[in-house]
Amino acid sequence: MWKIALENTKIAIMSIRSQLLRTCITVFIIAIGIWALVGILSVVSALRNTILEDFSSMGANTFSISQYDMAGKMAKNKSTAKSNPIITYDQARKFKEEYQYPFSVTSLSFTAATNIEVKKDEVKTDPEISIIGCDENYLPNSGLKVEQGRNLSYTDIKNDHYVCVVGSDFSKKMFKDYNPINQIISIRGYKFKVIGILKEQGSTFGNNEDQRVFIPIQIARSIFNAADINYTIKVSIMQEGHLNTSIDQAIIDFRNIRRLTPAHTSDFGIERSDDMLRSMIKQTEMLNLAAWLIGLITILGSSIALMNIMLVSVTERTREIGVRKALGAKRKTIAQQFFTETVIIGQLGGILGTVLGILTAYGLSSLMHFTFTIPWSAILSAFITTFIVAVLSGLYPALKASKLDPVEALRYE
Repeated sequence: MWKIALENTKIAIMSIRSQLLRTCITVFIIAIGIWALVGILSVVSALRNTILEDFSSMGANTFSISQYDMAGKMAKNKSTAKSNPIITYDQARKFKEEYQYPFSVTSLSFTAATNIEVKKDEVKTDPEISIIGCDENYLPNSGLKVEQGRNLSYTDIKNDHYVCVVGSDFSKKMFKDYNPINQIISIRGYKFKVIGILKEQGSTFGNNEDQRVFIPIQIARSIFNAADINYTIKVSIMQEGHLNTSIDQAIIDFRNIRRLTPAHTSDFGIERSDDMLRSMIKQTEMLNLAAWLIGLITILGSSIALMNIMLVSVTERTREIGVRKALGAKRKTIAQQFFTETVIIGQLGGILGTVLGILTAYGLSSLMHFTFTIPWSAILSAFITTFIVAVLSGLYPALKASKLDPVEALRYE
């Protein structure tokens, strides 16, 4: 049995080498489908790894109180949607003072301005910087890590020090020639001392997270004084398993601050960190499904092309098949010969497509700052898929070759 399999493999390799151009085209057609499948699955896997990594750094026990929850944000433009009032500074500050859940840390923040120009002597940034007014707890509660220098302190917030923590883009562009710590930058004519540089975050939904400046909340309120400023409250719970009860207590406290009676529904949103994670993971699962659909459609075309190539090969080698049968080759042996050739071509296409898919995914992951790991599940899926494609594509040509009449085959020109 092994001798026959080895002989069929040798014959298949000889046939492939004799039709090298046609084989290369067929292999590349199969590789395109596997390339698309492995590439997209690998990028989605890298995105999932990044989400899980960012979530673990932020912590599973965090929640925020804002004007709308995630569902409310998507529905707030509809005519039937309820319009919630903004969260004022007095309400946010009062909640921070009154919320006394054990082992909790509360932070306040608001987006003071967007598309702002920041200066350092004669050097200017593009007008695309976001200014965040926050307290000393905001960065830890948001999972943001200081790579150089330090975070805003309680003393900075209490005494309204003109200090700031900036995103990593500043160290790359504005401070690329010297240490950014203790340098002075100008925001709307006000001088701020840089006390910290954040670890690189990358972009989220088209927003560059590394082009932000974090300043004390009271200073931000005085510089960017505007009507209807909307504040966000973020709470981190230090102990596992207390998230549900801490949220229940927060809802009660904030309803009291809003002076809502039991008959009124809550006019604010609660966003849990694990809810955001589940939503993001669900989106990656949809991307996975899309990857499979795109890959399978491409692979369907590859399998048709492979079947046609093998049928052409059977037709061209009709006389060879007749000679083999006349010398005593059985139908099973002839079928195995062509089947082996199909499987080899399919696996060559699978290997080429897998390599191209992984290289493409690695390049895209590096470009988008995703956490890339070798996608073993995608590689396994690729080899299983190519084997199934080779089996289905080679079955009919192999059976056709095995059923040829040796007398008619010998007379074929």
